[in-house]
Amino acid sequence: MNHAAAQAASDLLRAAWMAGGVIDELPEAVRPRTRAEGYAVQARLEQSMGPLYGWKIAATSAAGQAHINVDGPLAGRIFSTRVIPDGGIVPFAGNRMAVAEPEFAFRMGRDLPPREKPYSVDETLDAVASLHPAIEIPDSRYADFLRVGAAQLIADNACGHYFLAGAATDADWRRIDLAAHPVVGRVEGRYQREGVGANALGDPRVALTWLANELSSIGVTLRAGETVTTGVCVQPLEIVAGDVVTIDLGAIGRAQITIGS
Repeated sequence: MNHAAAQAASDLLRAAWMAGGVIDELPEAVRPRTRAEGYAVQARLEQSMGPLYGWKIAATSAAGQAHINVDGPLAGRIFSTRVIPDGGIVPFAGNRMAVAEPEFAFRMGRDLPPREKPYSVDETLDAVASLHPAIEIPDSRYADFLRVGAAQLIADNACGHYFLAGAATDADWRRIDLAAHPVVGRVEGRYQREGVGANALGDPRVALTWLANELSSIGVTLRAGETVTTGVCVQPLEIVAGDVVTIDLGAIGRAQITIGS
């Protein structure tokens, strides 16, 4: 995939995103065939939709991977223009995925630059500044995101759309087993679902490390100040306009978002 093709694919996805529309898939001539080509298209979204706030991970569970027909996690960008404050209202018109995803998010305290040797979990955690409860509201620019495959999903920012991070926890989170830590996602007044941190790639800390190494493999630095949300920890919450969604991590904290029109 040459630069012109990657830019053309990115332009098509951005146009659909900004218009709230969808495409069937990227045209044959500009369609990414590999994960690396998908990331090359995604990188160009940052040039037009940045600045970059951080990163997300999609498909961190076997069920999530099966749902979108991929064989492993996918990394996507979180843009500052798509970040909602805690307690805020998220635009929802036209959202076809129509789910909220309770997650753990880490804010980095120092850079993890690309290198040949993979980062260990301990090295990655040493670079973290804070831990936050988070809610992602994903969406796709494909009419049928279940069939387009990993490369095109990565190009489409791994279904990244809107994001909220709550306040940094004041709990001593480094001494907490995040894999076993309970996660409650509530659609207030309607229902709630429960899970544990292990639903995100076995452990949110492992998921964070996966992201650092995925970026390293494509020559991208995970930078100080960026936030990484590590994947949904309960079955995604079906939502409609007017819902109020809460993630409750107990001693680690809570965050809440209202689903707008």
